[in-house]
Amino acid sequence: MKTLIVVIHPNLNESVINKRWTRELTQYPELYTVHNLYKTYPDGIIDVQKEQQLIELHDSIVLQFPLYWFNCPPLLKKWLDEVFTYGWAYGSTSGHKLKNRKFALAVSAGIKEADFVSGGRYQHSLKEILLPFEMTAKYVEANYLPFYAFYDAESEVSQAQLDHSAKGYIDYLQSFSLMP
Repeated sequence: MKTLIVVIHPNLNESVINKRWTRELTQYPELYTVHNLYKTYPDGIIDVQKEQQLIELHDSIVLQFPLYWFNCPPLLKKWLDEVFTYGWAYGSTSGHKLKNRKFALAVSAGIKEADFVSGGRYQHSLKEILLPFEMTAKYVEANYLPFYAFYDAESEVSQAQLDHSAKGYIDYLQSFSLMP
């Protein structure tokens, strides 16, 4: 089955990293379904049933987004709240639609990787900042995979860095078949 890449960027056309990653993904339509939430729901009104059906057609889900104030863009939080419902995503007797699906993140961060360490400027790693996503995956019994990240996106990024990151992203996604 294909991997669903849920792209959550409110200004994708102005993005450097996420726009490049998305462009790379579209070169592999047989492997990846690219689903742009802000384009699909510019008014923020989410079709929950449509989103759940889309997820059910894929065995892997990747949430791709820029880090906003050490969190995700607001539409992603709304999407998670509305789509991962009791009786569908979790529940005592039913609601296991995400169970055993691979669940991962692809994140761009504006600041340097060195700032995301215990002795760094922000005192916490990106892994720690993304912990709520890992806990969500565990709660719905999905298989949370290590995230893919691009750091220092606020600096001048060369074309070579962009291309290297995009290729690395595809390599990362292709490694899913090797992961449990």
